[in-house]
Amino acid sequence: MSVITIDGPAGAGKSTIARELACRLGWLYLDTGAMYRAMAWLVKDAGITPDDEAAISGLCERVRIGFTDGRVMVNGKDVSTRIRTPEIDILSSRVSRISAVRHCLTRLQREIASAGDVIAEGRDMGTVVFPQALYKFFLVAPLEVRAARRKMQLDEAGCHVPYSEVLARMEARDRADSSRDLSPLQAAHDSIRIDSSDLGPGEIIDLIMGIVAGALTHPCPDADPGTSS
Repeated sequence: MSVITIDGPAGAGKSTIARELACRLGWLYLDTGAMYRAMAWLVKDAGITPDDEAAISGLCERVRIGFTDGRVMVNGKDVSTRIRTPEIDILSSRVSRISAVRHCLTRLQREIASAGDVIAEGRDMGTVVFPQALYKFFLVAPLEVRAARRKMQLDEAGCHVPYSEVLARMEARDRADSSRDLSPLQAAHDSIRIDSSDLGPGEIIDLIMGIVAGALTHPCPDADPGTSS
């Protein structure tokens, strides 16, 4: 099992980069943000308030979250589209602060990774979940740039939210993620920091591929010649 982690704040480009990198390498894309959103959806679907930690802990004992053909599955149900809303995004931030939830999803993430090579994307992949990862990357970009990207994503999904509201929500999410006691958002001491502000996805992926090329243990048929050992 080999793991490459892609961490960073919301809107830094983690999902796009991790998904395409996994495609190039033929590795599994582990979208841990989707797992926290899925847990938040389950809490909402069960009619549990985010303050009821005991009830949420009970859900954690019997939840199964995984990926099938790119779809996000919760206890066998496809929730891929249901978790991509501003409401679930906000709720997932609150739910992710609960110790039982983080322990549960960390265990599930490690179980998934134990089956093969993965590109793990999230906020604490390199610091908590996979501290011994082959390579760790931390993507950053100014708040305004990230908010503009998120608004574009929402618009494309047919969810029209004013930029000012997206900006405020993202700022609040940054503050909550960075200040929480359990697994706060921070770069691992041995991570490679990449500013995505002025780089396109292809440029970032090429940069990462150039860094990891010498350490790869499996061939990458879709990558440029010379990028795999």
